[in-house]
Amino acid sequence: MTTPTPAPALDPLAVLRGIASLRKLAGSYPAGHPMIGQKLKELEDVIAGLLHTSNPIRIDVIRGDVFLDGVASNSENQANQQLLTQLSALGIDSIHIVEGVQRGELLAVAEFLWQYTESGESMSAQLAARNVQHISLGRLLPLDTRWRSPQWADAPTGPLDPDYAESLMMAQKTWEDTTSGKPLNVVTVRDLVQLLIYKVARSNAALGQILAVKQYENLTYCHSVNVAMLSLLLGKQVGLNEADLAALVEAALLHDVGKTQIPLDIVRKPGALDKAERRTIEAHTTLGAEILIQTEGLHPLTPTVALEHHRGVKSTGYPDLGEAIPHPMSQIVSVADIYEAITGARTYQAPTPPERACLILARIAGEKLNTGLVKKFVNAITFFPVGSLVRTNRNELGLVVQTNHREPLHPVLTLVDEETYKPTGQVDTSERESSGGYTRHIMQSLAAPDGLDLREFLEPAKAA
Repeated sequence: MTTPTPAPALDPLAVLRGIASLRKLAGSYPAGHPMIGQKLKELEDVIAGLLHTSNPIRIDVIRGDVFLDGVASNSENQANQQLLTQLSALGIDSIHIVEGVQRGELLAVAEFLWQYTESGESMSAQLAARNVQHISLGRLLPLDTRWRSPQWADAPTGPLDPDYAESLMMAQKTWEDTTSGKPLNVVTVRDLVQLLIYKVARSNAALGQILAVKQYENLTYCHSVNVAMLSLLLGKQVGLNEADLAALVEAALLHDVGKTQIPLDIVRKPGALDKAERRTIEAHTTLGAEILIQTEGLHPLTPTVALEHHRGVKSTGYPDLGEAIPHPMSQIVSVADIYEAITGARTYQAPTPPERACLILARIAGEKLNTGLVKKFVNAITFFPVGSLVRTNRNELGLVVQTNHREPLHPVLTLVDEETYKPTGQVDTSERESSGGYTRHIMQSLAAPDGLDLREFLEPAKAA
């Protein structure tokens, strides 16, 4: 009985080693030499195994770490580091391979790398001249796995709800003062909490700007304001009283204050962090708790939330606190924190639409997040929250102005003229035809264009 050959391991380093070896052979032996043929066959087998699972293969080298489709691989031994140094010296940090690659293309790439010198012609043009169609090489600047992502703004753009804009300015000033070493201003924090609870939370325009897809990479102060508002929505959904809501908003607002003590280049680093950088960024939880413990006048649970908001409900995450389960208030902020992070743009990724973000929360419920809180949160914001720009199956552009908790996939829309961005009428997507089918379905969420002012659609409908 013949033992089947095991499938090649999903090891991006094997591809890099194979290409590096083939490069040396191509520079040392004539074409057709048996050693070149043997190495080509080995490399073909490795690539075929990877393409069976991942098409295309995206291998990126970021600050000495190797990533296959954005997932880190073990590259710590000395031989691997030497290999990566050799490739980096050639100006190659990224190798992408798509299905259909031929043996001749692999050899052409190896020969190209052996002869390559800097010139005015792009790598892609030089490879195309060698009939290489299924392999691309590139340099990542900065070394960023998602180097094709656009550059996002650092804060909300366009006209903002005035109360929301004021809250962002207050938070920014607070964060800048703390970063510069000044003590946390408790009076400003209290004023900000009151502004969020009694004004921002009652503005549909503000909530729309917080809940919708965000085309900006919000810095810590902006992220914290948004997390505070999302935590408030979830706190109301679970029935917290007024005093507990105020404590929750304060804790959510200050949950990331420890990041003011972390170098900005690490906080905003595109791509993967190395081990030392990861330890530094993870320290923001303990640094934040220390700042808050030393600040008189805050709620006793505020430092606890700063310490625990990256802890999972099964005692995973950081910092290591043993078997301790995070406080319920920390669990609320964790849900809001993750949702807000993934619905905003990042240097390395586009923002995630709300409906997909809800599915991500559902996927990690029970392991990292409290399942009951995730359900309450999704019920509070729904798959298409107020302020979401969507397209229907009738190719209509619409803005969600009212949610439907009985039918979360079918909110009320104000239709938008695609040339003027003016409202043209209102439709309820939960309405049905005589046959029983829905008159409309939402097909996708969209990013709001610069010319669309949410206030024009949402300000008339102030929350009660």
